[in-house]
Amino acid sequence: MNSTSTIVPVTRRNFITTTGVATVGALSANRFAFAQASDTLKVALIGCGGRGSGAANQALNVPGTKLVAMADAFKDRLEGSLKSLKEQHASQVDVPADRQFVGFDGYKNAISLADVVILATPPGFRPMQFEEAVKQGKHVFAEKPVATDGPGVRKFLAAAEEAKKKNLKVGIGLQRHHDPGYLETVKRLQDGAIGDIAAMRVYWNDAGVWVNPRKPDQTEMDYQMRNWYYFVWLCGDHIVEQHIHNLDVANWVKKAHPVKARGMGGRQVLTDKKYGQIYDHHMVEFTYPDGSICFSQCRHQPGCWSSVSEHAIGTKGLSDVSSYSIRPTGGDAWRYKSDKKVDPYQQEHDDLFAAIRNNTSYNEAFNGAHSTMTSILGRMATYSGKDVTWDEGINSELSYFPDQLAWNAPMKALPDAEGYYAISVPGVSKAW
Repeated sequence: MNSTSTIVPVTRRNFITTTGVATVGALSANRFAFAQASDTLKVALIGCGGRGSGAANQALNVPGTKLVAMADAFKDRLEGSLKSLKEQHASQVDVPADRQFVGFDGYKNAISLADVVILATPPGFRPMQFEEAVKQGKHVFAEKPVATDGPGVRKFLAAAEEAKKKNLKVGIGLQRHHDPGYLETVKRLQDGAIGDIAAMRVYWNDAGVWVNPRKPDQTEMDYQMRNWYYFVWLCGDHIVEQHIHNLDVANWVKKAHPVKARGMGGRQVLTDKKYGQIYDHHMVEFTYPDGSICFSQCRHQPGCWSSVSEHAIGTKGLSDVSSYSIRPTGGDAWRYKSDKKVDPYQQEHDDLFAAIRNNTSYNEAFNGAHSTMTSILGRMATYSGKDVTWDEGINSELSYFPDQLAWNAPMKALPDAEGYYAISVPGVSKAW
């Protein structure tokens, strides 16, 4: 089997490095539009791993913000994040012991203390935490994906409707929507630069991510949460957790979500029991309302061809969307160029806080939910080996979430006597 020594952690910037997009630390003018505002916006961080800490760092780069509360299931995660954030933003971090919440329910207390909530726990928790934040009337930045199954998407969408009624601002961590190169390229495609979009190709093919070895006397809940990427209830599989970025671009270009998916996948290389439940490759054909197809690939297999990219095929030309380039048939090629370098990971926070300060309309929750459901639909197709319609997927009652949250709770996914977890079998397993 191929070595997994090249597997690296997922961070908020791995994609930028992989695709070569420039993210030199120039700051946008929006950053300073409200620098003189008198009121400090209080921020709570829910989920203190690398992704949450990165999002909190970017929120605190915005003038007039202060971190006042933190919550995580694990004390060591919270303490490590707090230490790092204090080193970077000493004057903006004020999280004493009584505002540090550890355990499954601490997020409710942290949310109550803030104006803006960052939701960066494993995705399976996103629907209930978003619902709580909206219930308490808080603005939200939620990392993607926003759910891991159909019931979770429905819960998130219901909360999104409430957020809209309450005029709450919601940002979702699909940062390409804040990247000037993507914005200009997609606009030109939607304006007909290569005619009608007949097909898309999207990829997230790379080596894979981290593993945390099982420890003696570790409960099953603790183990699965420490290795959340490998369990469907927490991660959704990598087609949902990572490939959502590329599928989101396809939806964006098409101004629609798919109506059907069919595909195949499995587990060929990363077969060790430490890789939990998920597949190491998926290949899906998504059909859009106009009959066009998006061809989707994602793979966790070290030593193979890698790509994180999106491509459009039109009736009058081609586009490598991810490199901001368009080649119309018989016309001059175009590529986005700018002397101004924008970090989209930072820009999405700048834009959210600007909307809060200026009370402008801002709700990315619906797009985040639809792109999440697109990814889940792909997983349903590969796990089942069957055609799955959008309506079948989003109305599914199959939930992977545990019936209760406690360190000794009975889990729906359990290892066998040798430590292996059951893997979905196409043609046999129920997937929606």
